[in-house]
Amino acid sequence: MLKLDMLRSTPLEHDPFEYLIVKNFVDQQRLKEVLADYPVVPGPGSHPPAGLKISGHFKDLIDELLGSSFRSIVEEKFDIDLAGRPTMYTVRGFCRTRDGQIHTDSKTKIITVLLYMNDDSWESSTGRLRLLRNDSDLENYVAEVEPSGGTLLIFKRSDNSWHGHHPFEGKRRAIQLNWVTDQSVVDREQSRHGFSSKIKRLFQPSNWIQ
Repeated sequence: MLKLDMLRSTPLEHDPFEYLIVKNFVDQQRLKEVLADYPVVPGPGSHPPAGLKISGHFKDLIDELLGSSFRSIVEEKFDIDLAGRPTMYTVRGFCRTRDGQIHTDSKTKIITVLLYMNDDSWESSTGRLRLLRNDSDLENYVAEVEPSGGTLLIFKRSDNSWHGHHPFEGKRRAIQLNWVTDQSVVDREQSRHGFSSKIKRLFQPSNWIQ
């Protein structure tokens, strides 16, 4: 269901850091099937798979993202060897107004993959991720990523891989996949997100649970 040939033919951008954007990376008919099986997400923030029901077409999509074919293209595009580097992924369903603050991702992350899983178009003028030239100005950006369904963003984490978005509150689905430095990062991050997810299940109002 992933358009790997489209990814392979997309040029890598280098200014101000290494990234690429692929629109409609997921076959649009298959996207509808995946969204029908999208797991119930208990509130905003990132949720690890251990606390969610990963099944059906959604699981098929995750399996393709974790597969060797996708990894090989990422290695080729970014000229990097990811052999032996563990992966981790989280699932998002909602965004809070305090989300999207400018950051670079932690140094333990090597490659960040964001696959947006919303409807075909994104009507809001906010909530669009911007790739930035600095750590303070959302208007000084080189690219703006519309989080419409099937849009893919991949970037190599660096000390200047600044990104963020204007405040948005509401439904905003995304899968984040990372190759990280070692297994201890996976264990720590999945545990942290898992604890947070359990707390959200207890205290989030019903309208924050999809």
